[in-house]
Amino acid sequence: MTVADELTPAETSAAAAAGPEAEPEEPIKQRKNGLYPGVSDELAESMKSGWADTELRDLEPIAQAAETAARRAALSARFPGERLVVPAGNLKTRSNDTDYPFRASVEYAYLTGNQTEDGVLVLEPTADGHKETIYLLPRSDRENGEFWLSGQGELWVGRRHSLTEAEKLYGIPASDVRELTDKLREARGPVRVVRGYDAGIEAALTDKVTAERDEELRVFLSEARLIKDEFEIGELQKAVDSTTRGFEDVVKVLDRAEATSERYIEGTFFLRARVEGNDVGYGTIAAAGPHACTLHWVRNDGPVRAGDLLLLDAGVETHTYYTADVTRTLPVNGRFSEVQKRVYDAVYDAQEAGIAAVQPGGKYRDFHDAAQRVLTERLVEWGLVEGPVERVLELGLQRRWTLHGTGHMLGMDVHDCAAARVESYVDGTLEPGMVLTVEPGLYFQADDLTVPEEYRGIGVRIEDDILVTADGNRNLSDGLPRRSDEVESWMASLKS
Repeated sequence: MTVADELTPAETSAAAAAGPEAEPEEPIKQRKNGLYPGVSDELAESMKSGWADTELRDLEPIAQAAETAARRAALSARFPGERLVVPAGNLKTRSNDTDYPFRASVEYAYLTGNQTEDGVLVLEPTADGHKETIYLLPRSDRENGEFWLSGQGELWVGRRHSLTEAEKLYGIPASDVRELTDKLREARGPVRVVRGYDAGIEAALTDKVTAERDEELRVFLSEARLIKDEFEIGELQKAVDSTTRGFEDVVKVLDRAEATSERYIEGTFFLRARVEGNDVGYGTIAAAGPHACTLHWVRNDGPVRAGDLLLLDAGVETHTYYTADVTRTLPVNGRFSEVQKRVYDAVYDAQEAGIAAVQPGGKYRDFHDAAQRVLTERLVEWGLVEGPVERVLELGLQRRWTLHGTGHMLGMDVHDCAAARVESYVDGTLEPGMVLTVEPGLYFQADDLTVPEEYRGIGVRIEDDILVTADGNRNLSDGLPRRSDEVESWMASLKS
């Protein structure tokens, strides 16, 4: 990996803040261990000229432009007379001068469709609503050398859109974000900001906002995502379809995973996610054998052995940030043992009951209660917990082996809408357009002496992504088999 020799991050920021026509106030300093001693006047002058005009003039609005405009209109209507500030966030250092891949805040991406670092959406109150502006970094400057001297310059990390191009793409007037903090410091009247993404923006507003009012903004934007529009449903289906192909990829290479480790599974799925989408939507859980009993096993460094089960919980994230969240538990050798099938079929029956309970007008909790009842009935039937079933459910004793809730909302976050009010989410009512997971599981830890030895080390979860429709529900991930005999047949067909 090469490095930008000339500017440290602090020097880059100073040069950028100086403005398009300004020169850095101090001579450019090289990195401590840079190979070049400096920049000659002749080289600096040469780099200013001789470049073709690359402005993009035939751009069309992004696919979701109409949807993002409607979302901003709803936001404007909810908070009349108030300035609203929604940042994308900044790059985060991974180590020294390398950064983590940037992912814009969900609130910002949901309202704009833009995904670039340092962006900020501002809605300024007017007599009849709000004036919208998207504040972005313009293309890196050629006059002051930023485009080739800065580690975030165009020749190092790629071309940014010009502000004119951004206006065409997102349908929002665009301005230079480097001017924004001064404007915010001078702002008058009530202001709300989405916190946690941009410390500089928050500092500029520190005497103008309150935690309580800002939380109301965050809650509103979280609840706005509870019901997905047609664009969002289409993106979630894309994510699920890519995820299905990723699971097929994994089954085809299980022999190679046996020769290496769970990381071969993780890497195989990641390839599909990067080829067809933006990334994985969350850290892939590739849990073989007793690791399947660790709910969020993401180390993925254990062995993959014939005779064990593989619990694969993974999802592709689309280029617009919508993620699938699917789990299948697969016999590594393609065939369930008798006890594995017993546990698997119990989880399958619980999931069937849970999916059937996903109905418009029903309580959100219904699918969880339905699935938990089936699992509890099996645990009592097997003699693992003393009944009756109602007693076990009342005391929550089944949770020793089921552990987690049976699902969650899904969207741009894998656990979407998490800031919504309890009465709107967990205690709420299902409506058409909601998308949620149904994912019951049974987990018998390897060291659990309360169950027969044959159960120990078996973990099973089955998870699908369910859309609430006007007359029931639709399983977006039904392209992957779930029933135990169908799983075995599917695996055999992929290995033949």
